[in-house]
Amino acid sequence: MEKSKKSKDFLQQPQYPGGDKALTEFIYQNLRYPKSVIDSGVEGIVLVEYDIDFKGRVIDTRVIHSLGQEFDEEACRVVRMLKFEVGKNRGVRVVFHKKARIQFKKPAAIEIQGQNPPQEQAAVQYHYVVVAPAAEQTQAAQPAAPTYSYTITLGS
Repeated sequence: MEKSKKSKDFLQQPQYPGGDKALTEFIYQNLRYPKSVIDSGVEGIVLVEYDIDFKGRVIDTRVIHSLGQEFDEEACRVVRMLKFEVGKNRGVRVVFHKKARIQFKKPAAIEIQGQNPPQEQAAVQYHYVVVAPAAEQTQAAQPAAPTYSYTITLGS
């Protein structure tokens, strides 16, 4: 019978399900560039410190490095959505502190408008001409191969 291994840490740190990669994916899937500052073109990083309670919920957020109020509110909104897995910590209700660096990049013009890129319809026109060898050629001469010409027009 195997003995269960004890954790080396006195308190187990909260872990996001799926690890750091899944945490990053979740943040950037839910992060929205603030519409009110799209014209300013501001890009940068917001540093948020947050507290995790003993149940794995984010209970408080603080902005350490700011880009502006709209960016700070969006970063805190996304961080508050996180849910962590917390191990049994010997019956002690511990509040954990973590930090997140959230990068804001200005979205492309198409994404800003919320539209798909316009679909261009290409009109294709084929025109070909087959030229047959002349009938007057002598039998001793090799018959010339037919020649082809193509015209391709793209656009409407």
